[in-house]
Amino acid sequence: MFNVVKPKHINKTFRMPAELVDKLEALAQDKGVSVNSLIIQCCEYALNNLEKENSENG
Repeated sequence: MFNVVKPKHINKTFRMPAELVDKLEALAQDKGVSVNSLIIQCCEYALNNLEKENSENG
């Protein structure tokens, strides 16, 4: 049976250095994705790799 799933999102505000935001915006535009999508991917990548580093060193 087909089920429609609505992902849960939460709005948060973060303060970031202007230079970092400029780099993220440029990269997002270059890759054809939204800045929001890029930030999500960056955070997921960092968390996934942090977990691997902690399990290897622990």
